[in-house]
Amino acid sequence: MSLEAYFDFVILPILTISVLLVFIRLFKGPSVVDRVIALDLIITIGIGIITVYSIRQEQEVLLDVAIILALIAFLGTIAFSYYIEKQEDD
Repeated sequence: MSLEAYFDFVILPILTISVLLVFIRLFKGPSVVDRVIALDLIITIGIGIITVYSIRQEQEVLLDVAIILALIAFLGTIAFSYYIEKQEDD
């Protein structure tokens, strides 16, 4: 099995199914914390999809996009955590 076939028939379907399951958690999440974690996980899976596509198409530029997206997702999660902590203190 070649690397391209492995990407197409194993990795991308697994990432797609995981995004669908996380979207269910995002809409169904009983608390705000569950939804924040689901958003962070969606972005992380998106970074994985971008990485697979970048390797598959031999586009190194997309890896820079994935790194920037990871940084923005991390900062967003920290901001949500800070907001939730401040909200619980009041």
